Amino acid sequence: QVQLVESGGGLVQAGGSLRLSCAASGRTFSRYAMGWFRQAPGKEREFVAAISASGARTYYADSVRGRLTISRDNAKSTVYLQMNSLKAEETAVYYCAQYSGKDYYTGARIDYWGQGTQVTVSS
Repeated sequence: QVQLVESGGGLVQAGGSLRLSCAASGRTFSRYAMGWFRQAPGKEREFVAAISASGARTYYADSVRGRLTISRDNAKSTVYLQMNSLKAEETAVYYCAQYSGKDYYTGARIDYWGQGTQVTVSS
């Protein structure tokens, strides 16, 4: 049984930084691409970033490119999301996801989701 456990969420002022972590267990982490999505109140879940199984390739939503950075440590079975210059409109629950295929942006090829971690950005 795959488990994805996020941590690192919290309250931060606009312009500040947070680092989210997602620890995975249950199958060979290094074989699967990972991603982050977020869902703001009253809105649909949206793609934030993804990283290939090896970590060699990364993918970002246009709205976060240059401010958010996804990375992974396969030895620790953990994926990270470093978030800088945060904006109030980025307040959301952030979800970690594990892919079974390369459809990174739509989420159609996601096998597993974490439970989510709340990020609140105050203006």
